Amino acid sequence: MYYSQLMKQMGAAIVMGCLGLASCLPVKMDAYEKNQEIPGHQWSYQYKPVFEVTIKPEDTAYLYNIYVNIRHQDAYPYSNIWVLVNTQLPGDSSLQQPRRVELPLADASGKWLGSGLDDIYEHRIPIQQQAILNKPGTYRFTFEQNMRQNPLPYVMNVGLRIEKAGARP
Repeated sequence: MYYSQLMKQMGAAIVMGCLGLASCLPVKMDAYEKNQEIPGHQWSYQYKPVFEVTIKPEDTAYLYNIYVNIRHQDAYPYSNIWVLVNTQLPGDSSLQQPRRVELPLADASGKWLGSGLDDIYEHRIPIQQQAILNKPGTYRFTFEQNMRQNPLPYVMNVGLRIEKAGARP
């Protein structure tokens, strides 16, 4: 009996030690994700969230999938959001021509496409697949809502997610 207890304790100690050691090892992240709260849940033309992503020289060998995250309340009155996406490349002081992107939030029947909990819905919408970020440095993405209504009600958060999609050919 005493021997089996001792073995269980030793096994638990070994597992805890391995977990502790693993937590000290450096972890390489293969994704960037940041979300920003929309002030008062009313997205005005003046509020333009900025996301800065640093690409290291060794990361330029990869393709990336780029997503916009949207979090809204069930009371949001539209089935989509149009957004202007401005991109500033590393070392470039000027913005590229903004790209107008439609972010679908509901299907034709009005059912929300994202995941929901109570009256809150979250969406991760792809805006570019297998993008090439071939300049090391900081990329700056700015989003601005481009709907007719200003401010745009019931929008809680907007965010950017960039994840590695594999090595470039």
